[in-house]
Amino acid sequence: MLFEIHNELRENLNDNESLLWAGKPKSGFFFRQIDIFLIPFSILWSGFIIFWLYSAYTSGAPLVFLLFGIPFALIGVYLLFGRFFYDAKQRKNIIYGLTEKRIIIKSTLFSKKIQSINLQTLSNIQYIEKSDGSGSITMQVNNLNNHLKLDSINDVRRIYNKIREQQRVQ
Repeated sequence: MLFEIHNELRENLNDNESLLWAGKPKSGFFFRQIDIFLIPFSILWSGFIIFWLYSAYTSGAPLVFLLFGIPFALIGVYLLFGRFFYDAKQRKNIIYGLTEKRIIIKSTLFSKKIQSINLQTLSNIQYIEKSDGSGSITMQVNNLNNHLKLDSINDVRRIYNKIREQQRVQ
């Protein structure tokens, strides 16, 4: 698998570059901190919409009341379940790479998207490490409010140190 990741990024390298690290986010479903808020909210949202649709249906309300509730019901389904599937699919289609000069992020979810970020433009680099050594690295680009994130990567501290080391070398 690592060989395939290197091959996919190789086409995006300049002549004088080599990959120092390449990886993918962790796969599958998992909870994030925001879920502490979103799960109860989505349950309340969905409960209200079910109540709305049931009340509209049993009271013989005009069809427009039922139709009005359908988009809100779809939002509820996405909040309860769909966002987990979307997040897992999105992470499955991302590849990260680190060269001597830049970070490359390749996403192929709906179309191929390549981000190339010069290491010298990064500031305020932080990482969050879980007990298993995985985590995320967040960086600010060009001292603006533009943030970049290497999400759910294994051995996050080692990758963080590699990025910092490459910044010092330049």
